[in-house]
Amino acid sequence: MEETGVAVVIAAKNEESRIAATVRAARTLPGVDLVVVVDDGSTDRTADVALDAGARVFRHGRNRGKGAAMETGAEGVGLIEENDRGSGRPPRHLLFLDADLEATAADAAPLIAPVTDGKTDMTIALFPATRLRLGGHGFVVRLARGGVRKATGWEPEQPLNGQRCLTRDAFEAARPLATGFGVETGLTIDVLRAGFRVLEVEVPLEHRATGTDLRAQLHRARQFRDVARALAVRELRPTARRRWERTRERAGTAGRQLARKVGHMSWRNHPK
Repeated sequence: MEETGVAVVIAAKNEESRIAATVRAARTLPGVDLVVVVDDGSTDRTADVALDAGARVFRHGRNRGKGAAMETGAEGVGLIEENDRGSGRPPRHLLFLDADLEATAADAAPLIAPVTDGKTDMTIALFPATRLRLGGHGFVVRLARGGVRKATGWEPEQPLNGQRCLTRDAFEAARPLATGFGVETGLTIDVLRAGFRVLEVEVPLEHRATGTDLRAQLHRARQFRDVARALAVRELRPTARRRWERTRERAGTAGRQLARKVGHMSWRNHPK
């Protein structure tokens, strides 16, 4: 059987000035043979710029949030693989990267090897220690870290980091993803609860800092709200949790159908 490849999935909104550099850098990563960008309701030229840089692009007509964009991207990878069904290749692993990494996306390689080598099922990036001074190392991180520990017994150092590589099976076990800024916290908990392995890996990546102005504080307040919601859902009592799991399974089926529909629409609007 052919070796499993890696598809990069990038959720982007209004990133026309950065997305090209991120896509080009992502295409140089070992094992990566596909880069998918999900334009999540941009009002600028993000989609066109990503296409010109060599990505396959799917679009949301309106902003639906990072979790929805990640699911559309994964479904888009599946659609592309269906078109190549005669290749006999296994489903690609998924590497999620932020749109604003630019050239540093090329340094995400350490996230890939532990997954492709079978040593773990999901890797989470640990940014260098200097990143901790640039925002985000506060009450939201503590909430997410403590919530993951309480739910799974494992405590991540950087629970909100969105740079992750995981197997397709691990990703599917966590669908549908948590909404908004709770997506990373929910993904970690759901993957661990499903019996998959998770490993944090230090990588020298950089992106924009959140900052400390009023806009940044409002952003952190929304993060706190979404992380709290993701944790609350996952702390339900057993009976309520079973009902939630059934709802989650139905939502996952509906979400995959919607993502498939979005994907087909996207290909008509944005041919290769």
